[in-house]
Amino acid sequence: MIGIVGIAIVFIMVFGGYIIAGGKMTLILKALPFEFMMIGGAATGAFVISNDIGGIKQTLGDMGKVFKGPHWKAQDYEDLLVLMFTLIRIARQNPMELEEHIEGPETSDHFARYPRILADHEAVELICDTMRSAAMNYDDPHQVQEVLENRIDTNYHHSQHSAHALQSMADGLPALGIVAAVLGVIKTMSSIDQPPEVLGKLIGGALVGTFLGVFLAYGIVGPFSAKVKAVIDEDQHFYALIREVMVANLHKHPPNVCVEVGRQNTPHGKRPSFNHLDEALRAGRQEATV
Repeated sequence: MIGIVGIAIVFIMVFGGYIIAGGKMTLILKALPFEFMMIGGAATGAFVISNDIGGIKQTLGDMGKVFKGPHWKAQDYEDLLVLMFTLIRIARQNPMELEEHIEGPETSDHFARYPRILADHEAVELICDTMRSAAMNYDDPHQVQEVLENRIDTNYHHSQHSAHALQSMADGLPALGIVAAVLGVIKTMSSIDQPPEVLGKLIGGALVGTFLGVFLAYGIVGPFSAKVKAVIDEDQHFYALIREVMVANLHKHPPNVCVEVGRQNTPHGKRPSFNHLDEALRAGRQEATV
């Protein structure tokens, strides 16, 4: 919703100010379809040239983040802490029971309680792969932390592709606007024998290209890129929390201490209180025993 509000403000302030200042929309509306075809079409073509099919699909999908916001909500962070507490407690008490949960998370009762987490393959694999490695005696906390950091960083750089692609498009739009404006000037020069009122309209139409390129770059596409990057950055905290809890577990801290490490590494706006999380952990233990 906030994204829609922002777009509305941009349009209202720019075109509202233009109209209040005495500008007429007739000339802009007349030239807009042709200018948009040249600028928008060229920008789209350049985007297709510089990206593969996977990158194009990823960027189109990630543009929805501007309106949806971060994928992980406060409840998801709490659910993640409860899930990892449960798995760590099982690993300490009955390692054989843990194996069925980490080898087949899609059939695990514990994972099934949190469908949003289960649907994220990367989150599930981070948890299961790390606990599986610990069961195989690959449990040096420092080495595992380095492996997890490299894995998370790799996924993070891949997820940033959409933001970079949109920013590249935003960087090119002003220049494409100039291209459209130059073509408009060429058209005007072919009508140099026309009266001033005709030439004025032709020149005004040409300048619409420059305006449109700059407007789209700094008013629409650039902010889209910034928002996508901000959302991706915020969602990365979810995977970083998994790393912190898993490493705390390898240091042989008690399960409640492990999740407390995770709680304190949860972003402030989504961090559950100590008492609230304690109640959730107790409820999780009761569900596990039913």
